[in-house]
Amino acid sequence: MENKKNQFNIAMAVVVAAIIIGGAILLRGGKPSSPTPTKGENPSPSALQVKPISANDFVLGNRNAKVVLVEYADYQCPFCGKFFTETLTPLTKTYIETGKVALVYRDFAFLGSESEKSAEAARCANDQGKFWEYHDYLFTHQNGENQGSFADKNLKTFAKTLGLNEADFNSCLDSGKYTQAVKDATAEAGTAGINTTPYSFIMKDGKVLNEVKGAYPLSDVTAKIEAALK
Repeated sequence: MENKKNQFNIAMAVVVAAIIIGGAILLRGGKPSSPTPTKGENPSPSALQVKPISANDFVLGNRNAKVVLVEYADYQCPFCGKFFTETLTPLTKTYIETGKVALVYRDFAFLGSESEKSAEAARCANDQGKFWEYHDYLFTHQNGENQGSFADKNLKTFAKTLGLNEADFNSCLDSGKYTQAVKDATAEAGTAGINTTPYSFIMKDGKVLNEVKGAYPLSDVTAKIEAALK
């Protein structure tokens, strides 16, 4: 009898302990908090693998600018569209057109076939010196992911609207001239640790100073750029 009583007391003690621990977790937000990186740790090791600007990059602004904003993006990504409209467009007028900062665009076409084809189309537009015009047009004409918005027919219509030579553009897109280049760029982004879009890095003299993960508001990115320019 005494043995059963002891077993009962032990069982009750375990239950009470579980309730106390569970209550503590709930009070902390439903799960234990993540450990804070200690001094000397790098919370973003992927940033160390970001390649500095090269001759193969799509560069807007002063290629020799000391401060460079390197963006990895997908033309179908709605947050990339938001970042382009609300953050990059005003930044371009203030920093890029004035020669203070260069913008580098790199493909991370991971959302499907229309992401890959739109990236190929932008490269075909680059053959005619209109990469950035086509780049901008894509981001301002998003309409859902893999719903046909960036089907080949529409991509060719965009080229016509922008005044590109239709025959040359269509031939480039149909031939798959840049299919492998887009795949390689996307794979390279994955190697660098990119796992979402938009994902940008602020670099100075070839070194990463800061990162902008997601559609950061203009004020936050401006503050990061101003710090880099000092």
